[in-house]
Amino acid sequence: MKNKQIVFTAPWKVELLVDELSYNPPVLRPGQALVKKRYTLISPGTELACLSGGEGWFSMPGIPGYAAVSEVVALGEETAGIAVGDLIFHYGKHCLYEVVPTSGVFLKAPANMDLRLIPFTRLATVAMTAIRVSQIELGDTIAVTGLGLVGNMASQLAKLQGANVIGIDLSEERLKLAGQCGLYLGLSAADGDVVSQIRKATSGVGVSTLIEATGVPKVAVDSLPMIAQFGELIFLGSPRGEYTVNVTDVFNYSHLIGKGAITFKGAHEWRYPLEPDNYVKHSLVRNSNVVLELISNNRLVIEPLISHIMKPEEAAVAYEGLRLHKDRYHGVLFDWSE
Repeated sequence: MKNKQIVFTAPWKVELLVDELSYNPPVLRPGQALVKKRYTLISPGTELACLSGGEGWFSMPGIPGYAAVSEVVALGEETAGIAVGDLIFHYGKHCLYEVVPTSGVFLKAPANMDLRLIPFTRLATVAMTAIRVSQIELGDTIAVTGLGLVGNMASQLAKLQGANVIGIDLSEERLKLAGQCGLYLGLSAADGDVVSQIRKATSGVGVSTLIEATGVPKVAVDSLPMIAQFGELIFLGSPRGEYTVNVTDVFNYSHLIGKGAITFKGAHEWRYPLEPDNYVKHSLVRNSNVVLELISNNRLVIEPLISHIMKPEEAAVAYEGLRLHKDRYHGVLFDWSE
């Protein structure tokens, strides 16, 4: 049984390796499944950071990826409710076959759902964390900086929460895509003073919540004057890169009544437990089920976000496109059909 694997072998080097699946087929322990991928989705921010060699937790050579829809090929014991042939959403890597646990996020795909849309569930649950930790209420005006896949879906989810959402991005293409997905107002970060535009759009008040989805520390600091008194700044994008600033000025602005009184919140997806817990309202399993239902009912718009469906053999081209041509490459799926 041949297994194809997309491997980061060195910084900025992507290869497709073909190998024999271990134990051919592998011996499955209780609670394990052998799955065959249908589609996997690239998470641009995380995977490009890994490909750069800048993520300490990702070692090379390594197989990236964490968003997949797959067919169950074989099952170990203790897998009640799952059958061979079932289509599953799970946190799968970019490889044709994979042995995965059937606990945690291992969820049956909704009947008749377009399989291409299912892997986007992972990035939508990443985005959902920002909404979960926020104080967004019906009628609020909020802003999202960075309208890549995660920022776009955070905008959509905030709208479903009842907010009027202002999206900010350098890319006119991303602003256009966000408009197709229902954005209330899009502002180009390249067009002069965005702070003034936010103030004008909010009658001088500012936004009650700002979701920072770029992961660029300077963007977060520059966005502080957009936020209303007693508002909140939510860090959705993982901060990366170096940035030097006088943090006393940042803290004073955010702390003092009359200037800010702004709350900072971290919104990494893993702040919630993987599986349901009697003492915690949210979990990654619950969030995934909610998102699957939203996509299935066309309440979360995914189709415009798909820019490319590529074969694994084109992996190097896909990552190069995401790195250098961000206006044309955004939602890139690998099609594992043979």
